[in-house]
Amino acid sequence: MMQEDYSLPFDMLGKDEDIDRASRSLKAISHPLRLKILCVLGEDEVNVQDIVENVGTSQSNISQHLAILRDKGILTSRKDANKVFYKVGDYRTLRLISMMQEVFCTPAVKR
Repeated sequence: MMQEDYSLPFDMLGKDEDIDRASRSLKAISHPLRLKILCVLGEDEVNVQDIVENVGTSQSNISQHLAILRDKGILTSRKDANKVFYKVGDYRTLRLISMMQEVFCTPAVKR
C-alpha cells in the first residue's frame, strides 16, 4: 500500500487579510448546526422550510444560524413571494466542506 504525502506548505496563508478571512469563515462554519446547514445546502438553493425539515430543529433557531452565515458572506439569499431561498455563495466553501468530509467522514489512514 502506497503512503500518501500529507506535507503542507506552511506559508499557504501568507497575508494577514488571508488569515483573517480564513479565521472568520472557519469560526462561522465551526458550529455543528451551521455545518449541517451547509451540508444540507451543498450546491443547491434551498428554502428555509426545507432546511428546517432536513436539519431537524426549530425555524427560529435555523433562521438565527442562517443570518450568521449570510452576515459572514458564506451564504446568499433571495426572496420569492413568501419563501426565502439560501445557497452557498462561494464555491471555495463547498470545496472546504468536501475536503472536511473526505478527512473526517472516512476511516483514518494510519501513518
